[in-house]
Amino acid sequence: METKYIFEYENENEFKKLESALKKYNMLAWKKLYFEYYPKIKAGQIIGNEVSKDSNFTYYDLKLPTDAMFIKVHGEVVLHYKVDETNKKIIIISLDPEKILSEGHQSELVTYKGVMVSKEEKDKDMFKINLLNMISKE
Repeated sequence: METKYIFEYENENEFKKLESALKKYNMLAWKKLYFEYYPKIKAGQIIGNEVSKDSNFTYYDLKLPTDAMFIKVHGEVVLHYKVDETNKKIIIISLDPEKILSEGHQSELVTYKGVMVSKEEKDKDMFKINLLNMISKE
């Protein structure tokens, strides 16, 4: 028989904001998370890299698929969660890159050459995008 795990959140409101921004700005990562990874995790198939372990929990990081330019500018999209084996619980911690996702939830972000740009660090992000485009042309 299949082992079912219960999903809980460390901070559900904040996580749902990040998840909604992920859906809006990175549909591929959101679809994989929602339709492939969540069902596997709920079924007891723990995926991702084990990060650490303490007496009650095992912590995992699960990298979500996204395009290479996004990764180079903002970093990997990673789901952080922990597993409580004794109580059969999965506790969702957060999504990275948290800063750009939370900013994307608060206000509409613009894109530059297909990559979303932070309003707070617009010049820095645009510089990275231009630099990466120049390097890839050579």
